[in-house]
Amino acid sequence: MDFQVVVLAGGTSKDLVPLVSKEVPKALLPVANRPVLSYVLELLEQSNLKDLIVVVEGEDAAILIGNWISGAYADRLNVEVAHVPEDVGSAGALRAIAHHLSANDILVISGDLVCDIPPGAVAAAHRRHDAVVTATLCSSPVSGPTESSPGGKDKAKKPGRYNIIGLDPSKQFILHIASGIEVEKDIRIQKSILRAVGQMEFRADLMDAHLYAFKRSALQQVLTEKPNFHSIKQDVLSYLVRNQLRSELVLNGGQVEENNGGEKEPIGNNRVMSSQLLLNSSTQSFHELYAMCPGGPTSVPRKTHKCCAYIANKSKYCARVNSFQAFCDINRDVIGDASHLSGYSFSAHNNVIHPSAVLGSKTTIGPQCMLGEGSQMGDKCSVKRSVIGRHCRIGSNVKIINSIVMDHVTIGDGCSVQASVICSNVQLQERVVLKDCQIGAGFVVTASSEHKGESLSKKEKQ
Repeated sequence: MDFQVVVLAGGTSKDLVPLVSKEVPKALLPVANRPVLSYVLELLEQSNLKDLIVVVEGEDAAILIGNWISGAYADRLNVEVAHVPEDVGSAGALRAIAHHLSANDILVISGDLVCDIPPGAVAAAHRRHDAVVTATLCSSPVSGPTESSPGGKDKAKKPGRYNIIGLDPSKQFILHIASGIEVEKDIRIQKSILRAVGQMEFRADLMDAHLYAFKRSALQQVLTEKPNFHSIKQDVLSYLVRNQLRSELVLNGGQVEENNGGEKEPIGNNRVMSSQLLLNSSTQSFHELYAMCPGGPTSVPRKTHKCCAYIANKSKYCARVNSFQAFCDINRDVIGDASHLSGYSFSAHNNVIHPSAVLGSKTTIGPQCMLGEGSQMGDKCSVKRSVIGRHCRIGSNVKIINSIVMDHVTIGDGCSVQASVICSNVQLQERVVLKDCQIGAGFVVTASSEHKGESLSKKEKQ
C-alpha cells in the first residue's frame, strides 16, 4: 500500500521497573510467554505490512531487540532496527529517524500494543479521506483506562484520566481532543469549527490506540517547526486537530494573534464554553461544507487538512502494556477472554500445558492457565489463572494464583504466590508467601519470609 511502517518499541520503561531491566527491555517483556513486541509484528504481517522500522530507545536495548527479531522473523519480515536516545518521547523518536522516511504515508504503531485491529483498514481509511492524520480509537476498558492503575490493588482504585474527543456527525473527523489533566478544566471550542460543523458529538468512552497514519510531509513539517514537541498524542495530534481550519483562515488574509498557549490564533475567532453550545443541524462532512466559500458553489474551495478517526468495532481487543497493572491484565486476558490473540491451541480444559512439562501427583492446572516448555512441578500443587514460563522448577505443595512466573524460576516447597509477578531466574526458597508483589530478575527470596505489596529487586550496577 506504499506505507512505511514505524514501530515505536521504547526502551527500559521506568514505569515497569523491576519487570524491565538492561537485560530485558520493555519490548521483550513476556505476554503469555511471548515478547509483547511479537503481537505487533504479527499483526502487521497479517496485513501484509512487512517492511518495518523498529525504533528503540537506547543502543543496548536496540541490540537485544534486534537480535531477537533477526532470530524470530528472519524469513518473514524486513526489519530495520534504529536506536535513538532514551527519554526522547514518541515525537522525538520520529524526529530522530525522519531521514529514513520517504513514502507519502507513514503508519506509526506503539510496540507495546496488544490488539486485533487491522492496521490495513486504518491505512485504507487514511487514504480514502486523503487525511493528514488518522488516529485509531477504540472502546475504553470497562475497568477504566490502563493508565489509571500503575500497579498494586490500592492504586488501581484511583480515577483514570479519560480522553474527551469531539467528532463530527459522520464520526469520521476528530474536531477536538483533550486528555489527562486537560479534562479537569473547562473545554473551549473554536467558533470557526462550530460554524463549519454545526454539530459535534463529545465522547468519553474512547481511548487512543496509539496506531496512527500520517501524511509524511505534514508530519515532518510539524516535527521540524515544533522541536519541543515530545509526544505524538499530547503534542502532534492535538496540534493538527487544533489547526485543521486555521491555515485556510490565514491564507485568506486573516490576521493572527498569540493565544495563551503561544499558538497563533486568527483574530476574532473567539472561543466559547462547550456548556453554552447550541447544537444546530448536522452535515455529512464538515470538511465538504467548509470547503465552499460564502459565494456559493462557484467560489474557490477553501483549503483545509483533515484529521480523521478510525473507530474500531467494540468487539475488537485493544490494550497497551504501559503499566504494571496493564501488564497483569493483558496476560490474564490473552489466556482468557482474548485467547485468540495468543497463537496457542488451548486444551479441552481451556489451558495450555507444553508437552514437555512435567506434573507431579495430584497437581492441578486450572482453566485460563499456561505452563511453559520444560517446566516441572512437584506433588500437590495448584495453579489458577496464572502464566508460568519455560524451564521453571517448582516444588511440592505450591499454590500460584493470579500470577505471572517468567522463565527459569525456582520455587521451593510450600510456597504461596498470589497476584504477583516473578521475573526470570528468581529463586523462592521454601515456604515463602507473596501477595501483590513484584520480584525483579535474579532475586533470591529467603525461606519462610512473607511479603505483601512489595517490589524486590537487585541493585543494578552502574
